[in-house]
Order: sequence, then structure tokens, then C-alpha cells
Amino acid sequence: MLRLGLQIPSFTYPGVPDADLFERVAQIATTAEGSWFDSVWVMDHFYQIRGVGQRTEPMLEAYTLLGAIAARTFRVRLGTMVTGVTYRNPAVLAKIVTTLDVISSGRAILGIGAAWNDDEHRGYGFDFPSARERLERLEEAVQICRAMFIEEAPTFKGRHYRIEEALNFPRPIQRGGPPILIGGGGERKTLRLVAQYADACNLFGDAETVRHKLDVLEQHCKDVGRDPAAITKTRLGTIVIAATSQEAHRKAEQLRVARGIPEEWARTWTIGSPEEIADQIRPLLEAGLDGLLFNMRDAQDPEPVALAGQALSKALR
Repeated sequence: MLRLGLQIPSFTYPGVPDADLFERVAQIATTAEGSWFDSVWVMDHFYQIRGVGQRTEPMLEAYTLLGAIAARTFRVRLGTMVTGVTYRNPAVLAKIVTTLDVISSGRAILGIGAAWNDDEHRGYGFDFPSARERLERLEEAVQICRAMFIEEAPTFKGRHYRIEEALNFPRPIQRGGPPILIGGGGERKTLRLVAQYADACNLFGDAETVRHKLDVLEQHCKDVGRDPAAITKTRLGTIVIAATSQEAHRKAEQLRVARGIPEEWARTWTIGSPEEIADQIRPLLEAGLDGLLFNMRDAQDPEPVALAGQALSKALR
């Protein structure tokens, strides 16, 4: 389902006024589509998040943006990395993602997770319950969305959410509805939810961490009687690429300083020339992943997006 994805995490583009912001985002997305990326993702946040930029930087609403990107692209899959379960009623979310599937002629993916940013919850007036409750809500939300994708008038009564003969017309274009990706690597609960309900999962960390998480997921699959091969497994990271190693590291340091990113966070980035990038991602694939998703802090220009697509697609062949 997913082999190579580009996440667009920032809408702070020097010299680009708000009125031209979407045109630049569309240019990034169409460049990715023409450069061997098979999916394009945006974050589901209302404030910019720490580690990417300042909280007051521009942040576009995810699904409005994905619908617009769908109208400018033809091939790439489209989704959030990932929807916060607390931000939308699950039935409304299922309708939104179905609408995206119709607009895109069957390219929508429902990426969803338990949410974490208490800052924007407080600002927008969303309840921010305990981690336990958010995971309970995630499980119910996934069940509701799946039911609304595949049933004509489903009813569900849970602890936190309910629907009663909920209608969802037009139906999703994809048979069985948009694939559901659950983000997060919590070993006791999140990966169990992946084993039970998800078509895909997304992890973070180095190759050793990924390998361990996949071992945990495999055990959960065994417990629920599911083939782990039925789940697409990806990992999201940051990439900084340039024609030479020296140029890539110089650019990475400039980006880190300009965005106020701590040095220890930048050490997790994949940085280098196309050849070095290929060497760095190989252990991740050998750990058992099916695909890789990357964000690019310098994606305000199409050139690095095209270079990354060419280099990564070659390494993934």
C-alpha cells in the first residue's frame, strides 16, 4: 500500500504571502507525485508543533488542505499523519475521509492516533482526557469509521461514542473503504489496536527500535489470530538531502538553527548525499519495514523534493 511517502509538516515559506500559500503547497505535492513518491501526508494540528517550528507559525487545517491537493494530483495517496482522535466526532471523521476518497477517485488513507498536543486542546477548547481514555476513544473511533466505510447503516454504542443507523452516502470509492493507519508505537495498547483493526501502522525510531516494535506487533497479531503480513508497516523520519554530504550537513545545521530545533533532535535526521541517504535507510528496511515516510524541512522549494524522490525510490527498488 505504501512504499515512499512525503509528509509536509510546515507552511512557513520565506517570501510566500498567505494568499499564495496553497499554490506553493500544491507545487510541493505535484513535485512529489512526479518524483516517485506514492503518498503525500500533512499533520493534523492547529498550532505548529515543537521540533518543527514556533507555535505561532502558519498551520492549515488538514482535511481542507488534502481535498485541495486531491484536485491537483492524480496518483499519490493522501492522508494525515495522523488525525487526532479527540478533534472530530468519529462519524463526522468517517464522512470527511469518505468525501476525500470520492474527491481523489479512491486515494484517501485514514491515518489516526490518540492525540498528544495538550496546548492546542486547551486553546481550541477540546477535552484532553487521560492517555488511557484517549486510547479507548481511538479503539471506538476506528470501529465506527470501519463500520461506516463498509456498512450501509451501522449502529454502534460504546463508552465514549455512539452512532445509530448512520448513513454515509456516497460510499467510499475504495472497496472496503479507505485503509486505516494507526500511528504510534505504544507496545501494550497501540500496537494491539494495530493488530486488531489496522491496515497499516507507522513507527518512529532507529532500526533497532523499529525491529523491536515489529516483534511486539507480531506477537499481538499472533494473539488475535492475524497475519502480520496483512499490515503495511512504515516509519516516519526527517530527511535533509543535497548533491554532496558537505552541502547536506550545512543545510541541516542552517535549518536547525533557523527553526530553533535542539541538537539532540536533529541527530535523528537522515542527512547526506543521495548515496549516503541510500546507505542510511537500508537498515530500516532490513528491520522489516514495508515503506518509509519522510518530511523535509526545506521542502518549500521543489528541487530537494525531486532529489529526495529520485534517491529514495532508487534505494527502495
